[in-house]
Amino acid sequence: MPRPVWSGAISFGLVTIPIKVLPATENHTISFHQVHLEDMARVRTRKVCEIDGQELGPDDIGKGYEVSKDTIVQVTDAELDQMPLPTAKAIEIVAFVPVDSIDPVRVGNGYYLAADGQVAAKPYTLLRQALERSSKVAVAKFAWHGRERLGLLRVVDRAIALHAMRWDDEIRSPNTLAPTPVDLTDDEVDAAIQLLETMARDDISDYTDHYREAVEELLAAKAEHREPRPVEETTEPAGTVVDLMAALNASVEKARADRGQDAEVHDLPKKRTAKTAAAKKTAVKKTTGKKTAAKKTAAGRKPRSA
Repeated sequence: MPRPVWSGAISFGLVTIPIKVLPATENHTISFHQVHLEDMARVRTRKVCEIDGQELGPDDIGKGYEVSKDTIVQVTDAELDQMPLPTAKAIEIVAFVPVDSIDPVRVGNGYYLAADGQVAAKPYTLLRQALERSSKVAVAKFAWHGRERLGLLRVVDRAIALHAMRWDDEIRSPNTLAPTPVDLTDDEVDAAIQLLETMARDDISDYTDHYREAVEELLAAKAEHREPRPVEETTEPAGTVVDLMAALNASVEKARADRGQDAEVHDLPKKRTAKTAAAKKTAVKKTTGKKTAAKKTAAGRKPRSA
C-alpha cells in the first residue's frame, strides 16, 4: 500500500467524507547520476548566490517574485498560508457532468481516494454508487502545493479516483496545428477503418516498456562484466507514403499477421485519383459550356422569312 500524499475530506453538498489520497501510478523510469568520468565520483548540484558566490543552505533560501527586471519582492510561506483558500482541506464537488464532456487533454495525474475510517465507509459508498448509476463524473476544486486546482472524480472498480485537471485558460487551441484541407475518397476512409478494426483490442495489459527492459539488461551486464543479451531489432518507420491505398492494404495484412490471424487480405477498392476526379469535373464543365453556347447561338438566330 503506497503512503498517502494528502488527507482531507470530500465535500458533497452537506455530506462530508473523510478520505486519504494515494498515488494511482508508479514511476518505473530508470534514473542516472551525473558522474566525473575520470574517477566516477558523483557530481553534486550546489546552490550558490550569484552575487557573492556563497554556498547556501535551506535556511538561507526563500521565495521571491520578479515584478520587473531589477525588482524582486520576497514572499514568505507564512503570508501564503494566510491566503484565503477554502479548499485547503477539502475536495469540494461543484458539479456533475457527463464523462464525454471532459476533454482528455485537460486530465492530468491520477490518484485513488481511500475512505478514512469506518465513519467514511457509508457516504463514500453512497457517492460511488451515485456516480455509477448516473453515468456521470464529478468536477471538484481542491488545494494542492499552494494553489487551487480543478479535479475530476470518477469510479474505478470499487474505488473513487481523483484526476487533476487544467483550467480552461491553461489549454492551448489546436486550431493552428490542423493541416490544410485535403481531398479523401470514400475508398481511402473505408480502408483506414478496415485497418482500425483489424488492430482493435479489448485489452492492452500485455504491452510492456521494451526500452526500459533493454536498459535494465545493459546495466545488469555491465555490473556482471559480460556482454548484454542481443535485443530484437525494430523495423524502421517507412518513408514518404507514395500510394496511400497500397500502404493501407499492406498495413492491414501486417496487422493480421502480427495477431496470428489469416493474413489473406481482400483487395481494397481501387483509389480514385484526384487526376481522374479532376478530369471528370473538367469534362462536365466543358459539356455544360457547350450546351450553354449552343443555347445562346440558337437564341441569337433570326427566323428565316417565308
